[in-house]
Amino acid sequence: MKGPKILYVEDEEFLGKIVKESLVSRNYDVCMVTDGADVLDAYHAFRPDVCVLDIMLPNVDGFQLAQQIKATKEPPPIIFLSAKSQTEDVVAGFGSGASDYLRKPFSMEELIVRIENLLNRNALSESNTDTDFTLGLFQFSSRRQELISPNQNIQLSHRENELLHYLVEHREDIIERKKLLLALWGDDSYFNSRNLDVYVKKLRDY
Repeated sequence: MKGPKILYVEDEEFLGKIVKESLVSRNYDVCMVTDGADVLDAYHAFRPDVCVLDIMLPNVDGFQLAQQIKATKEPPPIIFLSAKSQTEDVVAGFGSGASDYLRKPFSMEELIVRIENLLNRNALSESNTDTDFTLGLFQFSSRRQELISPNQNIQLSHRENELLHYLVEHREDIIERKKLLLALWGDDSYFNSRNLDVYVKKLRDY
């Protein structure tokens, strides 16, 4: 029996082959794509549980792909893989809808830990029956990742959904930044703190 489905997008075929074989050896069901132009067709046919995207790709880059995937119904979490490590690149990655960002070169153990972390979060979210909330004029469904007002329906990214769900569940509490970062990102690094600011601003804009 095959395990969780991973859509893996990487144009460096040698690296891609190594990573794919490593994931398959751990019982993941892997669909590998090397060209950004082919990703959406593969995504709709495969319906992955997690997407692992390189940023620098032929024809369509990872940022654009993440935005397109996040616009679909019930999108899966996305991990970016990239040699780009500037703060603005990391912020752009999370801003386009990624749930995690892993810099190249990376170890397979770290990638697998991050994949499992996202899979476990999804499973926990799906097992929680209290997923519909009223926020003023808005209805928030964390299961469908939707924020609905009288005038519009907003499809939230995985990370936006996680953040809003956490804030709603702790709405009677004063939430410490460090505690929030550890709950959603697993560490309170400077990069993750910057990303938290981006997501809070997006939710406030909504």
